[in-house]
Amino acid sequence: MSELRRKRFLTCFVRPVIKFLRALAGNKKACFGSIVLLLFILMATIGPSIIPLDLRSNYLERYQLPSTKHLLGTDFMGRDIFQQLVHGSRDVMITAFLGGLFAMLLGVVIGSIAGFGSRYTDMVLMRIVDVFLTVPSFPVMMILAASFRVKDPVSIGLILAVWSWPGLARDIRSQILSLKQREFIEAAKMLDLGTTRILFNELVPNLMPYITVNFVRLVRGALTASVGLMFLGLIPYSPTNWGMMLNLAIFQTGSIYVPRGLFYVLAPMGSIILFQYGALCFAQGLDEWFNPRLRAHE
Repeated sequence: MSELRRKRFLTCFVRPVIKFLRALAGNKKACFGSIVLLLFILMATIGPSIIPLDLRSNYLERYQLPSTKHLLGTDFMGRDIFQQLVHGSRDVMITAFLGGLFAMLLGVVIGSIAGFGSRYTDMVLMRIVDVFLTVPSFPVMMILAASFRVKDPVSIGLILAVWSWPGLARDIRSQILSLKQREFIEAAKMLDLGTTRILFNELVPNLMPYITVNFVRLVRGALTASVGLMFLGLIPYSPTNWGMMLNLAIFQTGSIYVPRGLFYVLAPMGSIILFQYGALCFAQGLDEWFNPRLRAHE
């Protein structure tokens, strides 16, 4: 029995993971993206435990250039920029992950119900989706962040997700409409397995590759939106948040006009750009791996 379980474990988990890693290694963009994301995850998880944060002022070391003592230089108060970047990454990453997760769940649930439900249900839900898609998302996030008291990454993630799910919901609906005409769904209906079981046990698992790729894209959008809200001062103040670092550098201290202070602007901005590009490359690699038509040339 143990040997049978071992073989099943190898077949279901180990071999697909090894095959997936080999596919990533063979795709330069996907490999680059996975390395970048892994570095950011490590920076957000174990970075603050390894690199101490000192926010005390030291005006004698204001606007120091990068050196072995200060890897990215110092800010307008003589504080180490790299330390702030590392400690700010945890809140930024957690908020982006939660925002992407909540948006993914909303999109999958609503899109699945619309695609598999009755004609009337589909029509009502799609009209709601159309309304959400018509209104620009970021201004709505600004209004919600200013109207409600947000105190933690969970509440911020919910605000980011409120207007991020409609695009995924519409795409999931289209996929469901296509899949529910397949033979295995017709067989499940004949066996009277129930709508919920057919939807979440038969249909949604077949969409997991598509959902995974879109989750990475939703996280990208959530990270940009969360940094933008912090930049505008609409969510609780955190001096090490990348958005607040940009706000302080551009609006509060004028560091952007000081040649030696440009690193205070470039450090968080470069981190955002690098994360965005890494996530984009990783999503494209996942798409190529999951999509047989894109892998047909291999």
